[in-house]
Amino acid sequence: MRQYLAAKAEHPDVLLFFRMGDFYELFYDDARKAARLLDITLTQRGQSAGAPIPMAGVPYHAAENYLARLVRLGESVAICEQMGDPALAKGIVERKVVRIVTPGTVTDAALLEDRRDNLLLAIHAGANHAYGLAWVDLSSGRFLLSEVPGAEALAAELARLQPAETLVCEDVAWPRLVSALPGLRKRPPWHFDVDAARRELNRFFGTRDLGGFGVDGLPLGLAAAGCLLGYIEETQKSALPHLTGMAVEAAHETIALDAATRRNLELDTHPSGRTEHSLLGVLDESVTPMGARALRRWLTRPLRSREVLRRRHQAIGTLIDGRRHEPLREQLRGIGDLERILARVALRSARPRDLSTLRDGLATAPQLRAQIAAMDSPLLRDLVQRIGDHEQTAGLLARAIVPQPPVLQRDGGIIAEGYDAELDELRRLSTHADQYLVELEEREKAASGITTLKVGYNRVHGYYIEISKAQSDKAPTHYTRRQTTKNAERYITEELKNFEDKVLSAKERSLMRERALYEALLDTLIETLEPLKSAAAAIAELDVLATLAERAETLDWSAPQLTDEPGIAIERGRHPVVEKVRDEPFEPNDLVLDDHRRMLVITGPNMGGKSTYMRQNALIVLLAHIGSYVPATRAVIGPIDRIFTRIGAGDDLSRGQSTFMVEMSETANILHNATDHSLVLMDEVGRGTSTYDGLALARAAAVHLARHCRAYTLFATHYFELTELASMHPGIANVHLDAVEYGEQLVFMHAVKEGPANRSFGLQVAALAGLPKSVIADARRTLAELEQGMHQHAGAPAAMPESSPQLGLFSSAPPSAVEQALDDVDPDALTPREALEALYRLKALVD
Repeated sequence: MRQYLAAKAEHPDVLLFFRMGDFYELFYDDARKAARLLDITLTQRGQSAGAPIPMAGVPYHAAENYLARLVRLGESVAICEQMGDPALAKGIVERKVVRIVTPGTVTDAALLEDRRDNLLLAIHAGANHAYGLAWVDLSSGRFLLSEVPGAEALAAELARLQPAETLVCEDVAWPRLVSALPGLRKRPPWHFDVDAARRELNRFFGTRDLGGFGVDGLPLGLAAAGCLLGYIEETQKSALPHLTGMAVEAAHETIALDAATRRNLELDTHPSGRTEHSLLGVLDESVTPMGARALRRWLTRPLRSREVLRRRHQAIGTLIDGRRHEPLREQLRGIGDLERILARVALRSARPRDLSTLRDGLATAPQLRAQIAAMDSPLLRDLVQRIGDHEQTAGLLARAIVPQPPVLQRDGGIIAEGYDAELDELRRLSTHADQYLVELEEREKAASGITTLKVGYNRVHGYYIEISKAQSDKAPTHYTRRQTTKNAERYITEELKNFEDKVLSAKERSLMRERALYEALLDTLIETLEPLKSAAAAIAELDVLATLAERAETLDWSAPQLTDEPGIAIERGRHPVVEKVRDEPFEPNDLVLDDHRRMLVITGPNMGGKSTYMRQNALIVLLAHIGSYVPATRAVIGPIDRIFTRIGAGDDLSRGQSTFMVEMSETANILHNATDHSLVLMDEVGRGTSTYDGLALARAAAVHLARHCRAYTLFATHYFELTELASMHPGIANVHLDAVEYGEQLVFMHAVKEGPANRSFGLQVAALAGLPKSVIADARRTLAELEQGMHQHAGAPAAMPESSPQLGLFSSAPPSAVEQALDDVDPDALTPREALEALYRLKALVD
């Protein structure tokens, strides 16, 4: 318990797995917490201050399963192991914390999602609301930095990275979007000192300065990187040879997507939680886990570099030509997760089957290189060079590792026969033991005349000669009794004792020799880690390109044309997700935006497809900027710097924001940051408040986008008055989604046509939704009264039925019947009787 308490004092904030024989035990509060989280038995062992000590434990051979559950719950666990061989220890076995498993630093395959990066992030807050970020994927060795100018940009980065664990300074009052992150760890402020960070990073990378990494101009990012490095070294307690450098992700290299845009476009997640209903779900047919992770990174970080994107488009076209992607993908299926295996090699935690998977993957590399070397693509030829030739390493692993190694190293049987002469000799001693024992048994039977004599072995007492109780009086005098059982006596002879010492020593020595050979093998692999990492990254990129080629051919997508001329022209564009999940054929539509046509005011019925039309065009633009083909017959896309969306309605109760407040916050972000190279989707702005307020806000936002931002804008609305903007402002045009009434049926055509819509068909859609017929009938009567201007209220209505024409903001309403009657009366020409009759007529009109 002194050992346990000393280790716990060093790691008070995490659960402590304390190795005791075949179990990891937890005590006191750790035991109570683990029993609750893992649903394991809470027991007790010994006493402290007269009270029983709570204890809970898990078998060490099943510890990974329990660790995975704890990590998913956001817990961290310190692993305290027995050091050395307990059989050789004098007194209490020494124990030591060998690593700390945290959500952001796990590398074991059982604890990770195959197709998603597992990121550890550090954030440092600077002056003027700027932030520095540094993140690492320890399971692959990527170490990246960036700086962002404010809370909105920080929110966008957090939505993109989705870290498993985040480190922040404990002295900073963090905004809710940070404090609500899972796996948040608060660190002392001196962990974020930029000068200390420079020193530690130079020490770690063995450099005199950090200029070669391009990070000198990022002091906030460096401070975050220093904290990150210290935390990794603190938790891993080992060398990190796979972290060979840092890289900067600059904002100007990418198309910016804020958090709302990522959510609204459903890039890699869907509100239902079903990945197949996201864009990633449509795209991800990758055949390797590392390819799937690379595809997700491409999708969440669209690039602006025309050169990089054109190389990707050209490579995909080359793979589609002659269906070359098909045999390539078959080759890739035989390659495992080399990226994460190499990380475990670097951390010396690789298991035998990791090395056999690495061996098989490297053996496949020459065939991959041969397939793509002859293809006419600069990017594919570059991948040939990056994959490289690893014949020597593959040959070493082929000679060293058996074809099907065991799962764990502890039982041996990993190193192949013929790899090491000493190991082969030790194994021969063990292997021939069985034959020797058979021969010894026959000799002893003949010499003693005891036909029931047997030679056996157990792990407690070793080798023995067993004679039944009935014949034990015939035991030769040179037999020494070793054990008495219920029905037999067991003996040992000098010959058998010598054999036992030799054989058991050979088994133990062979296991020790095998462990030494395995460690030497890891040493050799670590020496060639950098080219192996480069090869794994190139294979992952090749998998992404082959996947995008397969998707383009299967889904009938075409190559986009990226131009330097401003504008977006899409012919017969489709929504990739809706098209996949719908049983009915998808109706394609065109889009033209240029310097003379920068905003489309989109009207039409609910359920008519306005939101789908807007999103499909944004997704086409985004797909073009990850290097993919696009779901359109033709797409010509000029420079784009950002994509904004203001779609959907929902409150944010945790921040005390109503639906309308969320809507206005997102609108404000767009109006402040959109440029003439931005693509903006605005859906039903102003619907969360009264008719007059909402209409006025929608009109003002549209005018600001048209006059000041001049962004490429798709502005969907039910305020038909906004269609007048097309005649008032150059660059604004009207389009509508068509629908047709057929009897009492409403048929959505989903076709985009020029000009404004004339109806919203709100009552028809409500009927389709299943509202009671009595409600629909009452609504029709109310609508008729409103349209005839006969239903007057003391003030303006708080909200108008969706399908009724809105009260005019830019033109006066038609006169009522009473007003018209009064206008027809000439008071000076009336007799008293005529005046009285006119008064009765007016009263009748009012009643």
